[in-house]
Amino acid sequence: MGYDVSDYTDIDPLFGTMADFDALVDKAHGLGLKVIIDQVLSHTSDQHPWFTESRAARNGPRADWYVWANPLPNGAPPNSWLSVFGGSAWAWDSRRRQYYLHNFLASQPDLNFHNPAVQAALLETMRFWLDRGVDGFRLDTVNFYFHDALLRDNPPAPLVENLPPANPYEMQDHRYSKNRPENIGFLQKLRALLDQYDDRMLVGEVGESLRAVEIMGEYTKGNDRLHMAYSFDMLGPQFTPAHFHGKIEAFFKGAPDGWPCWSFSNHDVIRHVSRWLPHADTPETLANLAAAMLTAFPGALCLYQGEELGQLETDIEFHELTDPPGLTFWPDYKGRDGCRTPMVWEADAPWGGFSTAKPWLPVKAPQLSHAVSEQDDEDSVLAQYRGLLAFRHETPALQGAAFEFLDLPAPLLALRRGAGTDAVTCVFNLSPDTVSVAAAPDVALCGPAQAVTLAKGKLRLGPNGFA
Repeated sequence: MGYDVSDYTDIDPLFGTMADFDALVDKAHGLGLKVIIDQVLSHTSDQHPWFTESRAARNGPRADWYVWANPLPNGAPPNSWLSVFGGSAWAWDSRRRQYYLHNFLASQPDLNFHNPAVQAALLETMRFWLDRGVDGFRLDTVNFYFHDALLRDNPPAPLVENLPPANPYEMQDHRYSKNRPENIGFLQKLRALLDQYDDRMLVGEVGESLRAVEIMGEYTKGNDRLHMAYSFDMLGPQFTPAHFHGKIEAFFKGAPDGWPCWSFSNHDVIRHVSRWLPHADTPETLANLAAAMLTAFPGALCLYQGEELGQLETDIEFHELTDPPGLTFWPDYKGRDGCRTPMVWEADAPWGGFSTAKPWLPVKAPQLSHAVSEQDDEDSVLAQYRGLLAFRHETPALQGAAFEFLDLPAPLLALRRGAGTDAVTCVFNLSPDTVSVAAAPDVALCGPAQAVTLAKGKLRLGPNGFA
């Protein structure tokens, strides 16, 4: 799926040529758009020439470019570390007669960031793309770069259930296999490289469940690390005022000068409209409410394809699966293919207008009903997104870091953005029921709203209403 890189400085022929890439960047820049590309630095493909050379012998020039370790006296892997995709994080290599580390698939061996030559080589691959005009990088698994050099066992994580989860990976506190303090030094090298160019940006993906917001703050504080980072803290089933309030305040408490990137959906999780349906009046009102919340939060926001259409999770059958963890943990975990189905442009076109050839994941009727072609009226989810994004763009109070949460009872979430006469107060009803709250007599509604009335000092929010 593109996350096993065999050449960091070329284009997979499946997608075209380097000339095609250059043309894409030039066209985007001509339209006033910026282009960032995904950089998968923590691991390579086992087909990468670096790994081919590293596994050939223990004493070659790149012998130490990956994480190799001897077996225990009984032949077992060197420690208890687990793979995100199931099983041990160690794979046996009969040529070197050692284990190598793979935090993901066995075909994705982890690079050894303790080796300065590895860091230097990766920085040069990024310079290659900067010189071609890319505007920045999304850094995959940015907290996975370094491992504990002593290979200490991870301690157990607190279990929230009596039975093990479908994937036992979450049973460990991954303090030694990732999240290492040495990561900061490499992030500073990355930032120093980008600072040699004008207007370039780094955003990191923090894959962590226990200390994600804390790590986001560590990675973005000051002006010598990442420009922003995101985690999975708002990508789960939690949909309460306390959850959103707590995560945002925790980030800025730990990193007052840091900058978060919030998102509700991405290519690794169930689409948020499907995830949060128990709190919905209708899928459409929930989609609009989520858009309003995201555009009101302090920080950058990230939208995943189809989110602006109110797209729902696709029901994928086993024979349609392509995602490795879905194939491993079915049926308790169905994998990530349900959120990865193609962007749907035209309801009546083959494959929803995504392609003239059959795509690798299906386009089904529930997704076709949310196509762009079906959202040409002013009440559509797409129109709501456009209005909310325009309002954020036009409202200075929604662009800075100043915010204050208001003390309102659940299911209401309220925050004030900005200060003084320019301040904007945003109120959200996170339930399918109507809720009323007292409002100052001089308050006036402004900007996009849903299911809301203001009369006689009372703000009335209908199901999933916002103002």
